[in-house]
Amino acid sequence: MPEIQMPKLSDTMTEGTLVAWKKKKGDKVSAGDIIAEIETDKATMEWESPEDGTLTEIYVEEGGKVDVGQRIAFIGEEGEAAPKEEKKAPEKKEEPPEKEAKKPEKPKKEQAQTEKAASAKAEEKETAPPQKDVEAGVSPASESREKRAEPERPARPPLQESEARVKASPVARRIAAELGVDLGSVKGTGPEGRVTEGDVRAAAKAVAAVADRGQTQPPRPVAPKPGPGSRIQLSGMRKGIAERLVQSKAPVPHFYLNIDIDAGPLMEARAELKSAGEDSDTSKITVNDFVLKAAVMAAIKVPKVNASFDNDAIVQYADVDLGIAVAIEDGLLTPVIRAAQDKSLREISELAKDLANRARNKRMKPEEFQGGSFTVSNLGGMGIDSFSAIINPPQGFILAVGKINKMPVIDNCDQVIIGHRMSIWMSCDHRVIDGALGAVYLKELRHLLENPALLLV
Repeated sequence: MPEIQMPKLSDTMTEGTLVAWKKKKGDKVSAGDIIAEIETDKATMEWESPEDGTLTEIYVEEGGKVDVGQRIAFIGEEGEAAPKEEKKAPEKKEEPPEKEAKKPEKPKKEQAQTEKAASAKAEEKETAPPQKDVEAGVSPASESREKRAEPERPARPPLQESEARVKASPVARRIAAELGVDLGSVKGTGPEGRVTEGDVRAAAKAVAAVADRGQTQPPRPVAPKPGPGSRIQLSGMRKGIAERLVQSKAPVPHFYLNIDIDAGPLMEARAELKSAGEDSDTSKITVNDFVLKAAVMAAIKVPKVNASFDNDAIVQYADVDLGIAVAIEDGLLTPVIRAAQDKSLREISELAKDLANRARNKRMKPEEFQGGSFTVSNLGGMGIDSFSAIINPPQGFILAVGKINKMPVIDNCDQVIIGHRMSIWMSCDHRVIDGALGAVYLKELRHLLENPALLLV
């Protein structure tokens, strides 16, 4: 049997984390058995065994990260041993950066000595005395050089503890000692933050400039002390979310449209369905289910919004694949209801609840949260009045739904009454949807939500 490799569980997955093994080495497994939990860039999900046999070998321990395609386990037949790993030829060790950085210093030193010797030789030639003087043992050039000889430099004081820890070249340390610069206060620009000669000279100039203005050198900012909770390592999902949001917000030209819905008729329809009794399927239909159904029907009425941008073209989809934003413990998932235009209100309600439940319990399949025409995100249940959301690329838009609020409103007879209002924001990719097109879609969405009987057809 082949070795079991890290599967590609999402379209953007490049590596996975083995969160937990549900089976241990030596256990017998059948195809479809849950054998592990794997964290991808989008979700943590249970992974089923692709083979029947015995879990003979586990190559990746819990918490280990491996690239897609690397082996993680071996499931063999009874008595079949796992293949031995082939030994690779030892790779040539690379020189550490610190040694590489020191290499150029030796030639510079030798070059300086050579230039100094050449200069001295030329000077000696120019000032050479007559031959008789040389024979007499008198050398004015020698006397001149002795007179001009530089006094011995004072011994360098021992390094401060903070300076000793600083990565710096010997030349930089020497210049720092001559100029009185504290290496600990210099920010290095060399490899791995190494302090260079240029950094030291620049720091010395900055100190001199501050002194000229009659000011003191500004104190170094004190870094916060590390402690519990000060740094949280990103999970694979949170990394994926961060990358996707940057991919969306940076290059996608967002613009936003907002409408307020008269949610009174919606509340009445919801109450009527609930009055059918707890055992009735319709009693479980929520306001969010009405919104999902209306969003799909409005996209059928205004098909140009059911599209995405693809370099030199706009791709208009035949089906409405509805994405539903679901908050989970470590982030956000958007499971997709495929061909939602063919689903009734009750079917959409059931599918939405099932997908959300499995998303929170890590039981989703990769194909269930990939793709999607557009997404609906509802934070009304969390008490949010209104908000704008970031588009899930390559989708053309996302709807952000707030909670239903009671407020004073003016009716058709100019009377102030208590009404119900719900705010909906539409974030659009301007490359796909213009303002007028978005306005037509929201007008249709409002019409459907304010006449919920149309959603029952």
